[in-house]
Amino acid sequence: MNITHKAIEQGIRVAIEGRIDTTNYNEFEQAMNLLFEEKTKAIYLDCSGLSYISSSGLRVFLTVQKKMMATGGKFLLFSMQPTIKEIFDISGFSSIFSIFDTEESALQHSPV
Repeated sequence: MNITHKAIEQGIRVAIEGRIDTTNYNEFEQAMNLLFEEKTKAIYLDCSGLSYISSSGLRVFLTVQKKMMATGGKFLLFSMQPTIKEIFDISGFSSIFSIFDTEESALQHSPV
């Protein structure tokens, strides 16, 4: 798994590549927790490189969503692979998260 992030005008853009599973979800969680120290209003997560997510990974997504909502921020996901989108649909997570087809459409929902 590879995680990168950069500050953008609307918040922080995070890109994830690879798998989030029981062997590495802690690494993903720690990387996301560091972003909260920056007190950002929005996290835009590029899921185009995400090839697999386990229930442990879904739990981290849910934790991030709750933390962002508690601070009045937004957690926006975009560019999901069809198999990942299906996991979100089946688990009911699609109704919990703001999921967009493209980065451009996600950025239009900027909190700034």
